[in-house]
Amino acid sequence: MSRRTFVVGDVHGCREELEALLEKAELTRGDQLVLAGDLVARGPDSQGVVQLARERGALAVLGNHDARLLEVRLGRPAKEKHLALAKAMTRRDWEYLEGLPLHLEFPELDVVVVHAGLMPGVPLEAQRRRHLLNLRSIDPNGEPSTRVDGGAPWASCWKGPRKVLFGHDALRGLQRHPHAIGLDTGCVYGHQLTGVWLPEEALVQVPALKAWKVADGP
Repeated sequence: MSRRTFVVGDVHGCREELEALLEKAELTRGDQLVLAGDLVARGPDSQGVVQLARERGALAVLGNHDARLLEVRLGRPAKEKHLALAKAMTRRDWEYLEGLPLHLEFPELDVVVVHAGLMPGVPLEAQRRRHLLNLRSIDPNGEPSTRVDGGAPWASCWKGPRKVLFGHDALRGLQRHPHAIGLDTGCVYGHQLTGVWLPEEALVQVPALKAWKVADGP
C-alpha cells in the first residue's frame, strides 16, 4: 500500500487539539504528516506542538509566526509574547524550526504546500518570501494583498496545474477551490482544527477546546 499523506492547517500552539486530530484521523507511523505553517504563537503550548512535530517526523513549512519566533533567535526586536515563546524552546526545537522551508513539493501527488499563498502566474521558484508567508488576496488590479478585504482570495485565482494546500486565512475558514485548499479553520480562535488526507482529499476536523485568542480583523 502506498504511503498516505495528511496535511494539517495552522495549529498555533494547540497541542491537545492536534493530538485529538491525529487520533481521529487514525494516523499511523507509516503515514506522512505535513503541517502548513504557524505551528507556534497564540495558543497554549507552542513548544509542545514543535516537539510533537519533530518527534513524529512531520514535515512542515514556515509560517509567518514561526518566522517571527526565529527572529528572536537572531536577536532582533520582538514582542513580549514571542520572547516568552523563545524561552520555552529547546535546542532541538530551534533546529527543527530553522530547517523549515517556505514550500514543500509532493510531485507524486501533484501538490505544493505553502503557508499563505502563491501569486498566480508566477513560477514557484520565483515566488516572493513575503507572499509565501503573508498573502491572502488579489486586488482588482491583480496586485497582492495581505488583507482578507483586499480583494478576491488568491486561491480562487490560482489556475494550477498543481494543487496548492495552504493555511494562514482563518477569517475565510475552509476554502475549496478547483486548484487549492485552504485549511486554516481558526482552531486557536475557538473553531476547528482541520486536516486533509491526500490524494483522496478527505477532510478530518476536531473542535477547539476553547477560544485561546480573539480573532483579528481583516
